[in-house]
Amino acid sequence: MYYTYMLRCKDNSIYTGITTNVERRMEEHFGKDKKCAKYTLRHEAKKLEGVWMSENRILASKLEYHIKQLTKIQKEELIKKNNLQELLGEKVEADQYKKIEIF
Repeated sequence: MYYTYMLRCKDNSIYTGITTNVERRMEEHFGKDKKCAKYTLRHEAKKLEGVWMSENRILASKLEYHIKQLTKIQKEELIKKNNLQELLGEKVEADQYKKIEIF
């Protein structure tokens, strides 16, 4: 399984990434580990906002790419409403992704 996730940073920006292990990846981001993304090193991670599970890396990467193309307002809407179909229906098959509860 692969996961596409959205993090809120302390400056209120939103970082999007993919991983095979959400817990490990969050430890890297929040702990500013050497494997932490350059972005979250400069824009300190504050909160995990959303996680979507998919079967493979291709699907996770596709969702990551299209989320990154959204405006900040659209990203905020996605976090709030989980409306993948509405926001990205033409670009991704929303039924290929399952939003999971954040631990």
